[in-house]
Amino acid sequence: QVQLVESGGGLVQAGGSLRLSCAASGRISNIYAMGWFRQAPGKEREFVAGISRSRGITYYADSVKGRFTISRDNTKNTASLQMNSLKPDDTGVYYCAADLTAPVSYSSDHYDYWGRGTQVTVSS
Repeated sequence: QVQLVESGGGLVQAGGSLRLSCAASGRISNIYAMGWFRQAPGKEREFVAGISRSRGITYYADSVKGRFTISRDNTKNTASLQMNSLKPDDTGVYYCAADLTAPVSYSSDHYDYWGRGTQVTVSS
């Protein structure tokens, strides 16, 4: 089992920045990749960014490329999402997810464990 806890959400004005963190515990060694997803009201959950745990290879949705940066710290068992130049369209609940198998996936169906989410609200 893997437990994930997100933190760092909040309310920010458009153009501002937030940093989300995800703390993992449990069978950490089984994790192949970490991902961030988001879900806006009335919309499906969508991939934001992913990172392979061992090599640190990163993947991004086109909508956040150049603005968001995903990183991981294996010594602290954390994954972070630095979000810059935020837009109102970035508003939603952000979820951290852990994937036990390769490759790093853009699909939420591929991920095995999920946090409860943290709210990000970007005002215009």
